[in-house]
This record gives sequence, C-alpha cells and structure tokens, in this order.
Amino acid sequence: MELSILELFLNASIVVKSVIILLLLASITSWMVIFERWLYINRVGQDFSEFEERFWSDSGLEALLSTSQEAGHQSLGSEYIFQIGFLDYKRLKKENIDSKTVMASVQRNMRAALAKEQALLEKHLPFLATVASVSPYIGLFGTVWGIMNSFRGLAGSSQATLSAVAPGISEALIATAIGLFAAIPALIAYNKFISESDSLVSGMEGFKEEFSAVLHRDIQSK
Repeated sequence: MELSILELFLNASIVVKSVIILLLLASITSWMVIFERWLYINRVGQDFSEFEERFWSDSGLEALLSTSQEAGHQSLGSEYIFQIGFLDYKRLKKENIDSKTVMASVQRNMRAALAKEQALLEKHLPFLATVASVSPYIGLFGTVWGIMNSFRGLAGSSQATLSAVAPGISEALIATAIGLFAAIPALIAYNKFISESDSLVSGMEGFKEEFSAVLHRDIQSK
C-alpha cells in the first residue's frame, strides 16, 4: 500500500519527527532571511548608484548633505559614509585644527561608517551559511536513525522482507530530502548575497577614497 509523505511523517519515530520539524523550521527561517536580504541589498545597490550620480553632479556637497538629513530620509551605503565624513569635516574646520588632524579624523570616522555598512549588508548571512552546511548532516542523522530503527524492528520478526522494512526506510529518507531542501536554497542565496555585498563594499571603499581626496583638495585650497 502506497503511503503519502504526511503518513510517512506521522508513522516516523520521535527522533526522525524532531529532525524533520527542525529542518522545516530552518528552511522557513532561511527563506524569510533570503527575502529580507534580497530587498535590503537591492535597496542599498540602487541607493549607491543614485547617490554616486548625485555626488558627481554640480549640486554641491552642502546640497547633498541637506538632502541626506531630510526628515524621513534614511542614508545608506555611500551616502551614510558621506554624511558622517562631511559632518566631521565641517565641525573640525570650524575649530581651526591643522589639516592633517582634520583628515585623519575624517578618514577614521568614514572607516567606522564603512564597517557599520558592511556589517548591515552581511547581517544574517552567517545563518544562511550555517543552514547550508549543517542541514544535510542533520537530515542524514535522521535517516540513519530511522533506518537503524527499521532494521532493529526486524530482529524479532520471523520474516524479513522488503515490504516490511520499506516504510521505515522511506520515513527515514524524508529527513535527508528535507535536509537538502533546506540547504540548497540557503547555499545559493548565501553565495549570491556575499558576492553582491563584497561588490558593494568595494564600491563604498572606492567612494570613501575619492571623497577623502575631494576633502583634502578643499582643505588645502583654503
């Protein structure tokens, strides 16, 4: 008699059921993380392109700063680095501090801002890496445990036939299948997001250096 996946799950041992439930929860959580990271990284990438275009236009640094400080506007990526660096630059210039000290402080604050943006880009990605690496082994553990129970149940049986052991093995193999179901999307998403994050961070580092050069020329000309 053919059994459905639900029936196989209901007939499984407590350990196999626990493994399957754990893997399903990991899969659901990883899909939530994937969706959230996809939205956030796409937003940062779009904001990065738009801000770079505005930065190299003729609007001026003061106009850019004013826009970044508007109520309800959230500065992300390069715009946040710009905001932190330019505010520090303006503050120190008013205090008549020498140019080397000003630039050292500005660069230090922009490095801290870059580190913060990188941490935000990579938020939750270690969870996806963990799901991708651990889920197959958890599923395999459930499978081994289920098969072990199936063969142990045959010990007291007078007839050891394939039909007698097949349901137990089928129940156990569900754990491996769900482990792969959880791991594969998490692995693909992790590789995609980490690559996009590295690319964005590299772009922000380039912007930081370019903006430092702009500020250095400005302070040397006055």
